[in-house]
Amino acid sequence: MEADGAGTSGGAVARVRAARRRVALLAGPESPRAKSLTLGALVVLTGVIAALTSTAGTAYAPPLALAVPLMLGGVLLERPAMRVLSAITGAALVAELIDLGWRVVRPGSVVVLAITAAIAFELVRDRERLGLSTGRGESMLLELRDQLRRQSDVPNLADGWYIDVAQRWAGGGAFGGDFLVSTLTDHGKRLELALVDVSGKGIDAGTRALLLSGALGGLLGAVAPERFLSAANDYLVRQEWDEGFATALHITIDLASGHYRLTSAGHPPAAHYAGGSGRWSLINQEGMVLGLESDVEFGVAEGHLARFDALLLYTDGLVEVPGRDLSLGIDRMLGAAESLIPRGFEGGAERIVDKVAPEGSDDRAAVLLWRS
Repeated sequence: MEADGAGTSGGAVARVRAARRRVALLAGPESPRAKSLTLGALVVLTGVIAALTSTAGTAYAPPLALAVPLMLGGVLLERPAMRVLSAITGAALVAELIDLGWRVVRPGSVVVLAITAAIAFELVRDRERLGLSTGRGESMLLELRDQLRRQSDVPNLADGWYIDVAQRWAGGGAFGGDFLVSTLTDHGKRLELALVDVSGKGIDAGTRALLLSGALGGLLGAVAPERFLSAANDYLVRQEWDEGFATALHITIDLASGHYRLTSAGHPPAAHYAGGSGRWSLINQEGMVLGLESDVEFGVAEGHLARFDALLLYTDGLVEVPGRDLSLGIDRMLGAAESLIPRGFEGGAERIVDKVAPEGSDDRAAVLLWRS
């Protein structure tokens, strides 16, 4: 027993050490030696540029070339080292002025270098304020994007059920405030899904979307379906974000019978396609958005998905255009959905987004669920 405990403890220590090594690799080179080498390389580069300017003339190395080490310093150095580099760059510029004079080194070059130095210092300040090492900010953004995409993955459904998801973010970015969380419960017999639109758009809303998707992903399947949006609202109210509201559409479907329960928190209405009649119809609901106040009511609708029926869920970025009535955008979307009927719903969510809002200033998402 003791040997087993020691082995378990040793394994835990090894895992912790491995995790620390991975964190160190992500953080990048932070040793004093690495910092000194970086500063030394930039000082040498500054000296080479100044020497070329003084000896070979501005045709080979104009005075503005000194902006290169300054910008590299803003990306690679910390503030104390950046001060040293700025002082050396200033000394190099003075040396060029002595050798070449104001006729060659124009005052505009000095102004541009001063602005470049100020921008470089601002980059260093922002990076230190966030506690990030070189390149770590971009790595964190990539992790944010991948995490949002992973949390939008839909589980494999029972035979005869299919789902298609399309997401586009504002300005063609890789982040946004629209996200999807889903899970299977009752041993795979029931699908729960929530489509959420966080206030804001693009990268500004991406961090809030990540936090909220993690919280709602934990609630999904852990609380009763009729309590899901209330619990989500309580969570958002507690956060007290400046832009802390969100719209959401929550659906739970019995995959055996096809019965569904749809709850809306200020979200655009879902659309139901009836395979028997070949028509799309809106499921109009009223409900309060999430995060504004406690003890709110949400719109509820129940229905049945028979064979060859479908449900279309979407966010307002797909149908809302400033200065245009929302109903016109919904009509256009339903027209695109009707065009799917002759060739089937496979890949339909992407085709709807491509036809209705291939580009836009808002995040947009579409979820198409159908039964064969």
